[in-house]
Amino acid sequence: MPQLRLALAQVNATVGDLAGNADLVVAWTRKAAESGAHLVVFPEMVLTGYPVEDLALRESFAIASKQALDALAIRLADAGLGGVAAFVGYLDRDEHGKRNAAAVLHGGRVVATQDKHHLPNYGVFDERRYFTPGDRLEIVRLHGLEIGLVICEDLWQDGGPIAALGEAGVDLVVSPNASPYERNKDDLRLPLVARRAAEAGAPLAYVNLVGGQDELVFDGDTMVVSADGALITRAQQFVEHLTVLDLDLPGGAARTDGQVGGFTVTRHTLSDAPLPGYEPLPVPKTAEPLSNEAEVWHALVIGLRDYVLKNGFRSVVLGLSGGIDSAVVAALAVDALGPDAVHAVSMPSVYSSDHSKSDAAEMARRTGLQYTEQPIADMVKVFVDQLGLTGLSEENVQARCRGVTLMGLSNQHGHLVLATGNKTELAVGYSTIYGDAVGGFAPIKDVLKTLVWDIARWRNDESEKLGELPPIPENSITKPPSAELRPGQVDSDSLPDYELLDSVLDEYVDGDKGYHDLLAAGFDHDLIDRVLRMVDKAEYKRRQYPPGTKISEKAFGRDRRLPITSGWREG
Repeated sequence: MPQLRLALAQVNATVGDLAGNADLVVAWTRKAAESGAHLVVFPEMVLTGYPVEDLALRESFAIASKQALDALAIRLADAGLGGVAAFVGYLDRDEHGKRNAAAVLHGGRVVATQDKHHLPNYGVFDERRYFTPGDRLEIVRLHGLEIGLVICEDLWQDGGPIAALGEAGVDLVVSPNASPYERNKDDLRLPLVARRAAEAGAPLAYVNLVGGQDELVFDGDTMVVSADGALITRAQQFVEHLTVLDLDLPGGAARTDGQVGGFTVTRHTLSDAPLPGYEPLPVPKTAEPLSNEAEVWHALVIGLRDYVLKNGFRSVVLGLSGGIDSAVVAALAVDALGPDAVHAVSMPSVYSSDHSKSDAAEMARRTGLQYTEQPIADMVKVFVDQLGLTGLSEENVQARCRGVTLMGLSNQHGHLVLATGNKTELAVGYSTIYGDAVGGFAPIKDVLKTLVWDIARWRNDESEKLGELPPIPENSITKPPSAELRPGQVDSDSLPDYELLDSVLDEYVDGDKGYHDLLAAGFDHDLIDRVLRMVDKAEYKRRQYPPGTKISEKAFGRDRRLPITSGWREG
């Protein structure tokens, strides 16, 4: 049977960096060529990065994208790479509008372009705002084999382009994707890709972006399945990777073109003759699946790292209280950037316990991060005495003095401030605006409190397996959580038990369940009233919170968009 060596480039692109992304395509095409690949497939919109959001509305950016694509085709040929067919995603434009498209570059030319058909408009996606859907299917004949292409959402929708390719006849389908990570999504992809391969009657190669882009993080999870849906190989998540695979394909799949299933099918011939037989490479080993906690940790690390580095920062600063949230954020930052780039500040007040200071210092010792202590008692006293503050007002002044301290250090030294609040706190308004909510990025913004503990234990266990000192002090994990803003304060004074609270939030926030749904699920009506009231009242705070990596099905911000001013109440 005819042979073909396929390369799938799971790479980390940067939105708007056309020159840098073109360099990326050239570098990874060279790696593909050195491996003997005949074609290389890059992720969705790799040349522009994804999502481009309102950059797509700028004519200047769309023109620059097309110019960069034409220049890239010539550059690949000039580099001796023109013999490799490169499938490259980019932003296209024509008289009908902007297009989410992929081009085939070969021999110094753009030989075919394919537009995305299904434009997602749910969750974090807003593609109908930007793009015009396509109605064409471009099939490329390479070394006598028919190769069809579908872009991301076209794979997730029943029927449509995949069914039309199956009717037209193809030997292989390639699918460039920019599919953001969320928990358990990798469990959905393989069955989906397998179904689509069966629908097309051909092997299907799925390649996905990797890396962080603002709140989104892409996990890769590139894979190839056979025509009968069997997994052939799967790449590791959260790392750049080139999957190189030899395929034996039947050939002669072309049956028809013209109008097929509502699409105009056009075939482009790059080379008719099959390749001479050659010795195939060993099938790449399928990556072992990550545990739930490992997936979340890697997503948070890469999301933080790329936000910091892609925005030109070299270091971060955070308040280190000795509690679980700041300890986890500090450990994430050290894993993402290295200990020399992480600056942690203990800011004790008159109410700070001895263990909060000693646990913070122990965290610094274990990780090697840069650690200082800046007491805030005198700052707080000035505000309290001058304004006559008591109770909650005094508590909030402590948090705001800490926020001012961190922002001052940020301005002085150029650090990015990390906010350390978790999703549970953010949901119920358990944060102080201009206090612990200050910062440029919030790494655990989408992590419920109970999951914070889970990933902390996982991270420590991983260190122990490697014979290393666990980064997070055990006392930070096991002691009752407290903001320490008044004597003897603990979170349970004002919040339900976190296991119970997170269960309600999972249903109300992520599941969009109403009051009666929660009652039917077995929650007590007083608990429901209390939690929903806190969540609804805190919307204005969430709008002012820094961005943070999305890991759940419904994160605050891009996913969950509710009015601040609203008379609606559940119940």
